[in-house]
Amino acid sequence: MKDAIRDAATKRLARIEGQVRGVSKMIAEDRYCIDVVRQVQAIKAALGGVENAILEDHLAMCVETALTGGDLAERREKVEELVAVLGGRRK
Repeated sequence: MKDAIRDAATKRLARIEGQVRGVSKMIAEDRYCIDVVRQVQAIKAALGGVENAILEDHLAMCVETALTGGDLAERREKVEELVAVLGGRRK
């Protein structure tokens, strides 16, 4: 993973961690349900952003290297990983 992506993801995850703690506090304080749901949606969107950044980096680094290399087994493995992760399955 590129250093810039790692740093950005780490910072984003720290903010998301704070948001999750905030939602937990909202629930403990019996805050209005829709306000809590909106915060949960914001967390999900933020996690999606982190996921996309990491996936883009993976495509640019690992997958591109495998696809331009001569190892057919490695190419297949990278494609299978992508299909699994994009399809929501665990490999």
